[in-house]
Amino acid sequence: MAGIYLVVVTVVEVITHDLLVIGSGIAGLRAALEASRVSGGKIDVAIISKVHLMRSHSVCAEGGTAAVLRPEEGDSFELHMWDTVKGADFLADQDAVERFVKLCPEEIRLLDRWGMPWSRRSDGRIAQRRFGGHSFPRATYAADKTGFFEMQTLYDTLLKYDNWSRYDEWFVTSIIVEDDQFMGLTAIEMKTGDFYLFRAKAAIIATGGAGRIYTFTTNSRIVTGDGMAMAYRAGIPLKDMEFFQFHPTGLVPSGILISEAARGEGGYLKNNKGERFMAKYAPERMELAPRDIVSRSMMREIIEGRGFEGPMGLGYLHLDLTHLGAEKIYERLPLIREVSMKYAGVDPVEEPIPVRPAAHYSMGGIHVNIDGQVLMADGRPVKGLWAAGEVTSVSIHGANRLGTNSTAECLVYGRITGAEAAKYIMGGAELPSTPKDAAEREEKRIFDVILKTENGENPFDIAWELRKTMDKYVGIFRDEEGLKTAVKRIRELKERYKKVTVVDKGRSYNMNLIATLETGNMLDVGEVMAVSALARTESRGAHARTDYPERDDDNWLKHTLALYTPEGPRLTYIPVVIKRWKPIVRKY
Repeated sequence: MAGIYLVVVTVVEVITHDLLVIGSGIAGLRAALEASRVSGGKIDVAIISKVHLMRSHSVCAEGGTAAVLRPEEGDSFELHMWDTVKGADFLADQDAVERFVKLCPEEIRLLDRWGMPWSRRSDGRIAQRRFGGHSFPRATYAADKTGFFEMQTLYDTLLKYDNWSRYDEWFVTSIIVEDDQFMGLTAIEMKTGDFYLFRAKAAIIATGGAGRIYTFTTNSRIVTGDGMAMAYRAGIPLKDMEFFQFHPTGLVPSGILISEAARGEGGYLKNNKGERFMAKYAPERMELAPRDIVSRSMMREIIEGRGFEGPMGLGYLHLDLTHLGAEKIYERLPLIREVSMKYAGVDPVEEPIPVRPAAHYSMGGIHVNIDGQVLMADGRPVKGLWAAGEVTSVSIHGANRLGTNSTAECLVYGRITGAEAAKYIMGGAELPSTPKDAAEREEKRIFDVILKTENGENPFDIAWELRKTMDKYVGIFRDEEGLKTAVKRIRELKERYKKVTVVDKGRSYNMNLIATLETGNMLDVGEVMAVSALARTESRGAHARTDYPERDDDNWLKHTLALYTPEGPRLTYIPVVIKRWKPIVRKY
């Protein structure tokens, strides 16, 4: 393993590795593992995470991972591809979907060989269950703790190699790109408060989504869009950011995820009249229609008075599992029962669970190609830089992601980007020159401007107002007036953020400073989302405009790219890759 060494560049210390993996969730761990496998443990890999390595949000994934394992029983690659493209409301790039679908089963079998405790059928084969939008039960699962066990399996397997280092509780503040070349990144070691420049031949961004930009969300508090915002500020376009998924079943009042596995196992959604109301909206798939359709249907029930009154104005509906029986719930949904009892005082064996749609997943993200390599707006690749997982838009999910395709994407694109980065490094890539000026500018921005400002704005007030704005105007239903209001308010918040004050002036574990930097990231991501949504004058997938209720393929069958400018995002568009299926009316 190559050694880590420090040199001094004025006041900024430098750490050097061959490959930097930013983020330690499923995508990040899989990327680090594949880079180690491909290189035979010969390249020096670093995993940088703002939390302990096994505390990334991926541990919260519950329901399963999609893969075609049963062609002899009626499933096929073509059927998984079709389900994904249709679920995406035809905005997915079909070449990427095809590659993804064909690699999913290999990842399931690899995890199995590495010791993943998959749930099993009575004959000993890996079990699968139904999930929304899928025509076949292809959700491979480990009870309802799939993400946790996938993380643990990847981490345990990575321990076989000694070529990697871990930087737990380091907060990355900027990604440096110059002349279409990855140059390095800057980060704060939380324990000491010291500022560092990381140099490497290549990097993989795997920092996850931005769900904390809303108030009622299934996402952990760490999910603040950091990777998206840093890439955007570095001149890299963000793609399709108007498409944000709301999961139908967030537990009221906490927002904790109640997995789609509950409906996959046969749970019912009911209104205050005891009706299974999905019969009105998706009579064929019922509760297992795609998430955008179920979430909109639930909100209509609540808005039209057929919900229950909940705390803090959170109207809700019932998710009824009582008919499944105790044994099935104990065996297949133990976490759901535990969470419901602990955080809502409800035992789903005996009574229904209070749920409502919650902000969950970003279909949009960093613009990459089919290999996960980061692209500029004109299609030029950024040398030495890849991205994987929710932080990206390949685009596999298009305008709406199917459940269980996310953990699958993290595995598949962790694998692809890890291999691509390793081959790039082993092919003779050189270490870029030290980006001294960029690192010093970033250090001054944080320590000489943000940290030293006195008697200014409270970052927590700004973050709360941003979340309320996103809830009200950039939620499940949108319209022109609301989106214009959102853009205006977010820009006002960005002006206030320029005078933000960090009350804690200490160095060690200054979480006030970290939260302030996260707020800046969320403001940038929120502005891109609102501006992109305002421009798209149609309804497609998770983007539902009440003033433009129909899908408009003539004008809007294209991807949005948002480019950073000091005045706000500048939008441009690129075509969707259509290989096999042209858009049709999307019904379930």
